[in-house]
Amino acid sequence: MDEHWTERRPYGDHTWPAPQEEGLPPSARLYGAPAPPSRVRMPSWLRRALVLVVGLAAGVAVVAGAVALVMSRLNAPGPPVDVVDTAAGVSYPVPEGWRRGTVPPVTGFTSVAGADGAALVMSRPGESVDVSGPRAAAIDLADLYSRLLLHGDTVDVVDDRTVSAGGFTGHSRALRASYTDVVNQPSYLRVTLLTKDGRTVVLLGMAQPDDPRRRAEIDAVLKGVR
Repeated sequence: MDEHWTERRPYGDHTWPAPQEEGLPPSARLYGAPAPPSRVRMPSWLRRALVLVVGLAAGVAVVAGAVALVMSRLNAPGPPVDVVDTAAGVSYPVPEGWRRGTVPPVTGFTSVAGADGAALVMSRPGESVDVSGPRAAAIDLADLYSRLLLHGDTVDVVDDRTVSAGGFTGHSRALRASYTDVVNQPSYLRVTLLTKDGRTVVLLGMAQPDDPRRRAEIDAVLKGVR
């Protein structure tokens, strides 16, 4: 496991809400776009990919809230079917009880599916992986998505491994964010980068609250990618 992530540590560099927003969980607060941390070397393509588009009147909502918001954009429940993402060049299974979406809540992602306002999976085309390899790219993505989407007070790495699915190979990293308030429950984020025949795909799965069942469903989507 990367030494950079071996300790729990507070995330204190985000913008605090205005006084009238105190007491709200992170999923309900409005944030300005945080500046990327100086300790993370972020290529320009990644900055462009991380622009949030779930806009509210006064700012941008974190994806913890978008997990619920995106449910209003999902198709009606039905038998489990595959999501076909032609832009990313992949398809993946929708677990039973999940629904396909139409508009992903984050810019750059081209498909989305979710369940019960508590979990979602998105996919998008990725940029070519440089000489540092898929693990380094996956770590950068997980770190940046965690900071921009979770706003956790502490974040732990709960999984970091090489993966393969449907002829793709790559790397997957999962994080668990905790919050010091008494309202917001822990969140789970998994970021996976896959490559095949010179093509790169990024998949992001998130659940709030963190739950073994939701983790298993997100992992099942990853294993079914083809």
